[in-house]
Amino acid sequence: MTPRRRRATGRGRRAQRNEAARLTDQLIAEGFNKKQVGEILGRNPSLVSQFFTKNKGASMVDALRAVVQEVQAGGPRDLASLKALAAAHIQPRLNREGYKAQVRKPNHARAEKTVKDRKGRTVLDDKGKPVKAWTSSLAKAGKQHIASGASRLRPVVEEAAANRGKIAFTVRARKGAFKHDAGRAADSPGVRRNVVKRTDGTEERAYAENTGGPGSGEQGFDAVQFKAMVDAASGDVAVAVRSWLVMTGRLDPEAPIVGLEIRAWKTNL
Repeated sequence: MTPRRRRATGRGRRAQRNEAARLTDQLIAEGFNKKQVGEILGRNPSLVSQFFTKNKGASMVDALRAVVQEVQAGGPRDLASLKALAAAHIQPRLNREGYKAQVRKPNHARAEKTVKDRKGRTVLDDKGKPVKAWTSSLAKAGKQHIASGASRLRPVVEEAAANRGKIAFTVRARKGAFKHDAGRAADSPGVRRNVVKRTDGTEERAYAENTGGPGSGEQGFDAVQFKAMVDAASGDVAVAVRSWLVMTGRLDPEAPIVGLEIRAWKTNL
């Protein structure tokens, strides 16, 4: 028996799009693309795609509506103006308790600069491409990653040591596990001086060598010496940091580290 042909009901994907996707469609019709919409909203373009695929974007509706109205009314179309307009209408993301959620940050980052010669000209490699040199990097590890060896932290230490750089780090542990006063200047001279307290009973504390005295800025640990400490811990950065904290009387020997951030930078820029 021949199957009956279904009648069109208008219930396709386009009809099911949420308000954020519908408004984005209007901006696309005005000549913008999803990457530009993301820039206007101050978000990654992948989030704009999720308006269509994952029904996201509820917090962006007011901003999108304001931008659409501005464009359709013949107002400024440059991204800087529209981004400033959207920023005033974007609602912050809330967590389950109704408080403003923390912005998610990448677990690792790396920065470099283009190398210049003495006359200020860009140095090129044998393929004619600009030569770039490492300037700074960062990596984070949570509880599970620390338990498995925190492998993403080691490259930051190795690159800093190879470039004779400096290292600072932030440790997260149970509040009562730290054995010194919060905000101690000898530990955090300009690198996240204030202790960050968490609602789960943990807190974050930053550490860097204070060779220049309070207020002297990011001094940091010597990366070569820091790498030697990590090598002595079989390459496990978290173990090396925890050993140093315990040895210097800063952390309870029984307390585990539940979060660690390593920051490195080059001083002779």
